[in-house]
Amino acid sequence: MSEVLVLSAQDVRALLTIDECIAAVEDAFRARAIGPASLSLHVDGGAFHVKAAAIDKAFAVKVNGNFFDNPARGLPRIQGVVMFADATNGRPLAILDSIAITILRTGAATAVATKYLARRDARTLLICGCGLQGRISIESIRRVRDIGELLLFDVDRPRAESLARDSGGTVVDSIVPADIIVTCTPSRRAFLGDAPPGAFIAAVGADSSEKQELEPALMASSTVIVDDLAQCASFGDLRGAIAARAMTERDVRGTLADVVAGRITRRSDEEVVIFDSTGTALQDVAATAIVYARALALGVGVRVAL
Repeated sequence: MSEVLVLSAQDVRALLTIDECIAAVEDAFRARAIGPASLSLHVDGGAFHVKAAAIDKAFAVKVNGNFFDNPARGLPRIQGVVMFADATNGRPLAILDSIAITILRTGAATAVATKYLARRDARTLLICGCGLQGRISIESIRRVRDIGELLLFDVDRPRAESLARDSGGTVVDSIVPADIIVTCTPSRRAFLGDAPPGAFIAAVGADSSEKQELEPALMASSTVIVDDLAQCASFGDLRGAIAARAMTERDVRGTLADVVAGRITRRSDEEVVIFDSTGTALQDVAATAIVYARALALGVGVRVAL
C-alpha cells in the first residue's frame, strides 16, 4: 500500500520562499516543458480548472475551484489541491493545498516577466487589487527592480490602506501612470484602458472567461506576451480582445518561454508591453517540487496510506 504526504497551506507557506519560487519558475519556462492548456468545467456560480504538466521526473496536477461569490460565504474565492507524483512510474507522492502554491507561483511568474520585459530604469509600481496576490506581486517585483514609488489602488480603500501600512506604499483614488502596472483583481469588466509610453503591464486577474481587466484597444495597441497562448485566448485578457475583434492569436508576439530563452526582447523604451498571465501547470510543478523536497528533508507533513 502506497503512502502520500499531505501538506497544509501552512506547511506550504513555511516551506516555499518567493526567491526560490522565482528561480524555479524561470528555469521551468526556460525548459519549455509546458503541459496542456487547462480543462475548465463550469457549474452554477463558478468553475473548476484542472492544470497538469511534467518537468523531468516530476508531475503535478492542480484542481482549483473558482467561485466569485465565495468571500460572501466566508470562503476563499479560489481553493483546491495539487497532486504531486513521480513522472517515471506514476506513483502519487503528495497532496498539497493549492492556495499558497497558486499565489506564490503567480507572483514568481510576474517577477520573471518583469525582469525581462520592464524597462531597466523602471522605478514606479502601481498595484491594482490589494489582496493576497497584490501583496505577493509587490514582494516579487521588488526582487527584480529597484522600486522607488509604490502606488496602491483598490475599490475597497481600507484594503489598500492596510497594504500601504505593510508595504510602505501610497494609496491612490484612481489609476495613475506608472512604469510597472500589475492588475490582480476579480473584475468582470475591463478597467485599464491606457498606459504611459514604455510601461510594462502584468495582467494577472483574468483567470476565467467571466473576468477581464484590460480594454481590448489597449491590448491591440501594445506588445502582448502570454504565458500560454491557448489559455489566454480562452480566458485571459486576450480572450476579451479577440471577442471584441481587436486582436487575433496571430497578433500575440510570443510566450514568456520565448522571452526567457532570449528569442524575444523589448524593442524600445517607448514600447508598452503586456504580459497576459493565466497561470500554467508548468509553474505549479516547479513550485511543488521545491515544497515536496523540503518537506522530506525537514520531516514536515502527515503521511497517509492510500
